[in-house]
Amino acid sequence: MHFYKDKKRHVITTQTEHKCVLDSCRHLQQEGFEVTYLPVGSDGLIDLDRLRKEIRPDTGLISVMAVNNEIGVVQPVEEIGQICKEFNVPFHTDAAQALGKIKVDVEKWNVSLMSLSGHKIYGPKGVGALFMRRRPRIRVEPQMNGGGQERGIRSGTVPTPLVVGMGAACELAMKEMEYDEKRIKGLQERLLNGIREKIDGVLVNGSMDRRYVGNLNLSFAYVEGESLLMGLKEVAVSSGSACTSASLEPSYVLRALGVDEDMAHTSIRFGIGRFTTEEEIDRAVELTVKQVEKLREMSPLYEMVKEGIDIKQIQWAQH
Repeated sequence: MHFYKDKKRHVITTQTEHKCVLDSCRHLQQEGFEVTYLPVGSDGLIDLDRLRKEIRPDTGLISVMAVNNEIGVVQPVEEIGQICKEFNVPFHTDAAQALGKIKVDVEKWNVSLMSLSGHKIYGPKGVGALFMRRRPRIRVEPQMNGGGQERGIRSGTVPTPLVVGMGAACELAMKEMEYDEKRIKGLQERLLNGIREKIDGVLVNGSMDRRYVGNLNLSFAYVEGESLLMGLKEVAVSSGSACTSASLEPSYVLRALGVDEDMAHTSIRFGIGRFTTEEEIDRAVELTVKQVEKLREMSPLYEMVKEGIDIKQIQWAQH
């Protein structure tokens, strides 16, 4: 945006992007650029017609993530790429969560810029990559000035071990992708069915058909998410994403989906990966069910619901 700032003053992104994209957009707004944050449907996907309508002559970038980090939904990247081509607007996608998990094809997606991260594909932490299209050429302002490394875009000595590590991780991911997906799909079904067999009021957040199998974001009715997390010390789960889990606000991603505030507060994200075992899944099911049952037993709301009271109709008085 800085490189094209004389002609292009407008960016389009989505409300459910990762914090790093949203914060960059906020930064641009403070510099006087305009940003449109597209809403998403209850399935977490953007409306392509809405995207078309928001494009202006001074739109300099459209940034939409491929796979969402909190709920795992896969945006229609190919269709977005087509629209960008039609209007001749550069398309950036944050593909950190897509790399090595779903097929990534810069030609098919028609992306101009794509950001990737090493540690999301079992590579080293502290290294990422930016794909930049050569034709039509994308120009950017240097991120750092100095020795002119990386074709002058980001100065500073390149950390060879990290770069090689990320390359090797990509190579492995390419080989393992199909096998990983089959295996992880089986584990995801085992986890979801295991929990649903034993307790009711379990909601999957985000589209069921367009999602990456290794991410399962569940809401448990009448249970407070933080207390559930506290009781699941043995299981590496999170409420929201790591970058925002420090705040007790309900997840902004779930709020954008239109999830009720109380259900948004009960959401837990389960991540299933290459090294997750069946035993771990079964243990996670057992502990989650035990903890949800324990918390519901203590919850007056759950008792009222079981008695058939519609708690949404209650007028709570403040004392």
